[in-house]
Amino acid sequence: MSHAQLITCEQLAIRLSQPEVFLLDCRFALDDPAYGRKAYEAGHLPGAHFLDLEKDLSGPVVPGQTGRHPLPAPNILSQRLAGLGLNSDSHVVIYDDGNGSYAARAWWALFWLGKQESVALLDGGLSAWKQAGGLITADEPAVEPGDFIGRPDPALVVDAQTVHAALGTPGLTLIDARAPTRFRGEAEPIDPVAGHVPGASCWPFTENLDEQGRFKTVEQLRERFARLAPEQREVIAYCGSGVTACHNLFAMSLAGFPVGKLYAGSWSEWITDPQRPIASGDGPAEAK
Repeated sequence: MSHAQLITCEQLAIRLSQPEVFLLDCRFALDDPAYGRKAYEAGHLPGAHFLDLEKDLSGPVVPGQTGRHPLPAPNILSQRLAGLGLNSDSHVVIYDDGNGSYAARAWWALFWLGKQESVALLDGGLSAWKQAGGLITADEPAVEPGDFIGRPDPALVVDAQTVHAALGTPGLTLIDARAPTRFRGEAEPIDPVAGHVPGASCWPFTENLDEQGRFKTVEQLRERFARLAPEQREVIAYCGSGVTACHNLFAMSLAGFPVGKLYAGSWSEWITDPQRPIASGDGPAEAK
């Protein structure tokens, strides 16, 4: 079984010059889509390539049909990654400068495309790297196309119809990565409708992190997710647009559990159809 991996700044500093190491900078800001590219150009880890959430890790938004960050066409993303130099045997290290949510989306996308070994998130991201005195450069690396060919696994993704059909069934374990206030429908700063998918539990992705913004220990994460019994039941993760849900999937895998499924359209897609039911308030008692 493949599991998610973290790499520390100290470990990366030792390996940074190794030719098989392939760095991906995935910085992004929802309120400023141009931020990531500008930040990358201003300074990034040596050798890092930039991957944009909306241009690379998402497909086109279709108003009234898709969520805010639908999955990209797998062949297009595969070609983009190979074009940057990704090889099948590359050791990938992904980072952002926030809480790891954008990096986790890139991790999940690689896992979905079949790159399930030798992929790690930089624990603490760019902030931790700077605090550790790591080198930053504005120089963009030379690009030599790689041999990576993505082979997407459709079993890792579910659509709205599948979720809708499963509502009310005992086997449905649906976890929502958004903040409790959004889950309960008390506040909705991004999407036009508040609430959550009926039957879902609130599992804020921020609870995967400690006070320093690093991932909690494997033991802590295993204790957190064990109540879901993910080794026995199928877990479907969602959030606002299919991004922070990947943080929960990464953390569950880091804890040694099987990688759950992603409802990629998430809440922003769910609410495009007025026939889909909406719930508010607290979810099931197992919510965390």
